[in-house]
Parts: sequence; C-alpha cells; structure tokens
Amino acid sequence: MKILMLTWEYPPRIVGGIARVVHDLSKRLIKDGHDVYVITYKDGDVPEFENDKGVKVYRVNNYIINPNNFIDWVMQLNFNMIAKANEIIAKEGNFDVIHAHDWLVAYAAKTLKNSYGTPLISTIHATEAGRNSGIHDETQRYINDTEWLLTYESSEVIVNSNFMKNDIQRLFGLPFEKINVVPNGINMTNFNGIERDYEFRRQYAADNEKIILFMGRLVYEKGVQHLISAMPKILNGYHDAKLVIAGKGGMIDELKAQVDAMGISNKVYFTGYLNQKQVCKMYKCADVSVFPSTYEPFGIVALEAMLAGVPTVVSDVGGLNEIVEHGVDGMKSYAGNPNSLADSILALLLNPALCDSVVKKAKAKVKEEYNWTKIAQETHFIYQKAICQTMAERQANQIAQEKAKKAKKAKNTEGEITNLLAFKKRHAYA
Repeated sequence: MKILMLTWEYPPRIVGGIARVVHDLSKRLIKDGHDVYVITYKDGDVPEFENDKGVKVYRVNNYIINPNNFIDWVMQLNFNMIAKANEIIAKEGNFDVIHAHDWLVAYAAKTLKNSYGTPLISTIHATEAGRNSGIHDETQRYINDTEWLLTYESSEVIVNSNFMKNDIQRLFGLPFEKINVVPNGINMTNFNGIERDYEFRRQYAADNEKIILFMGRLVYEKGVQHLISAMPKILNGYHDAKLVIAGKGGMIDELKAQVDAMGISNKVYFTGYLNQKQVCKMYKCADVSVFPSTYEPFGIVALEAMLAGVPTVVSDVGGLNEIVEHGVDGMKSYAGNPNSLADSILALLLNPALCDSVVKKAKAKVKEEYNWTKIAQETHFIYQKAICQTMAERQANQIAQEKAKKAKKAKNTEGEITNLLAFKKRHAYA
C-alpha cells in the first residue's frame, strides 16, 4: 500500500506520545513492504525532506504569517499540509489510504479525502474532554468538535484501549463497530546494551537509596502531585527512598513549591528534560517506576518501564488499568489516592521476591502483546477494511446515480407522451 501519515509531531520533534507511535508504526509498515509518506511540522533546524530509513518524511513550516493564537496556527499548518500533499500526489500519484493522528490534522485529512476520494483512517490518541475532565471553555469546545468531525469523516477509527473506545463512543456517538482497539507498541530493542550506570545514578540518588521514578510530562492529569503527597508515608515505611521526577511541564513550579512546603526537598529530585539515551539510562537506574495518572488513554511509559525490567506501579484508570494486572505483572493503586500509591510502592520496596516475579512476567507480556509486528498487521487489516468500505460506497453511489438518471429519463419520456396526447386531443377537437 501507499500510505500517507498526517501528524503534527514526528522525531526529532517529540511533544507527546504521537511522535513515537507514528515513527515506530511507519518503520514496521515499511518492513512489511508498504510505502509510507509522513507529512508533519518543521520544527527548528531539520530538513524539509528526509528519507528516514525508508519512511519519506516531508516537513512543512508555518512561515510568512504570524498566527494570532494556537487554533490559527493549527489551521495554517493544515493549509500547508494540504499544499504539500497535492505536490506529492501531482508527482507520484494518489495514496491508497490517509492515516490522520489526532484533531490537529483533521482539516487537511478531510480536504484530501474529499478531493481525491481516498479512504481516511484516524487515530484518536486522547480527547480534549478527557484531558480536562470535561469541556469548560470555547477553545476546548472547538477542539472537541474538531475531534468529532475527524471521527465522522473517517471510514475507520483507531483507539489504543477499550477505555478510549467507550470514551469516544460516549462523546461522539460513533457506531461501536467503527471503532477499532489497537494498542500502542514499543520497540523491543530500546534497552539493548544498556545496563545500570552507577556514575549516572549517583547524580540523582545515593547508592543506598532506592529510586522511585516518575517519567512524563508535568501536567495535572499525570498525577505527580499525588505521588509527592505519598512520599511521607513511603519514607516512614522505607527511609532510604528517593523520588526522581523526570520530565518538564507547566506544573513544575507548583510541584516544587509542594515539595518545599512538605519539607521533603532532600528526598525529591527534579531532573528536567531528558533525551532518549538519558531516559533509557534512568529506567535502568530505577528500583520502582510509578505512573499515577488521573487520565491516561494508554500509557506507553508503563510499557517502557516493564520492558526495562523495573517493577511498575500504575493508577487504575484508562489504558494503564488494562496494561497491568495487579500483583502479577505490576501493582495498581486507586487514582488520586496518595495512601493507595504508598501502599503499592512499599509492597515492592519491602518484597524483593515480588519484584522479581512481576518483572519477569511484565517483560514477557510486553514482548507478546505490544510488539510492532503484531500491531502493524492489525493496522493494515483496518486499512483494508476502510478501502473495501470506500469502494462499496462508491458502487452504491454509482448505482444510485444510474437509478436517478433512469428515473429522470422515464419521467421525461412520460412527460413527452402526455404532451403528445394533449396535442393530438386539441387538434382532434379542431
């Protein structure tokens, strides 16, 4: 197949989880013999075109006009994506499918679908209503409505968990059979050749301290504030523990103030942004990884920790709830509950045998269920479904048009006969 991916982030630009998903999925589809083109945003000093080991990556810039706000910026990005796609199609022919990732590329996807009759598949990685626990202002409403538009225009919709399937069906009223659950995957070679680096580890904790690691964006829905609140109970049960918070985000000042107010600054370390190599090293240095989200459509960070061999604690929400089986391949806690978090973390810190057991089972689970070979095959099947559906719709439209033409012709013929009879009748009287 000739596949067009539309995404606002692609490595080296990484804003959230979309970049890694599109990158790894594209690489796997290339290995399966497909041609993959990616149109994305040009951020910084990166080439406008790059052949990324077979994936043809086109980057477009929002130049010349300075947008008034983020929504205007997104609209300009879509205009430029459409122009670039038209340019590619003019040179190399149409695509078999368009795969759009989240609302930020909705208008480009819709326009290209309607212009060329190309089947459209969309992946909804998260929803605006979910991120904000509802819709509270006009900007959020605009994004929510654009998400609905993208799912409405798509022949098939992909989500990464059963939680998300139920969520978008509730939000957008989609037919249940139109929503396909395909989990995100992880590159199984991510931690090859990476061992625990004690010199690196000593930057963050003493040798006698157990590292409790949070990895992710510092935003409200990731629940870092609840993990900080759990630290006094954890330290009471296991004094030689250190919380390492890796990542950046809008809450960092608020979280640092919380740590200072609690008087545990010597037991909490904020690393700031880490690059990919540092992330892998950090996982290998951790003794427990914790992801206490209050909203999480999937939770790829949990897969990373499990593959790295770190005992993992997650909250019982969204995709995290589906990834981990409590006490078997990880531990769960009640979302937003510091006491519950502390209990699950302490259970691992105080029980090495439990840690060994969950690590072994977690690794096996990730390799079996979350490998990109399996995920790419499932995605390809959905592409085929969308193509068949589009062809069936075209045939149905053609049949309807032919019937309409025949009906119109029959109506015209009937009118002509009626007029002729009336003419004869008038002349007969004459």
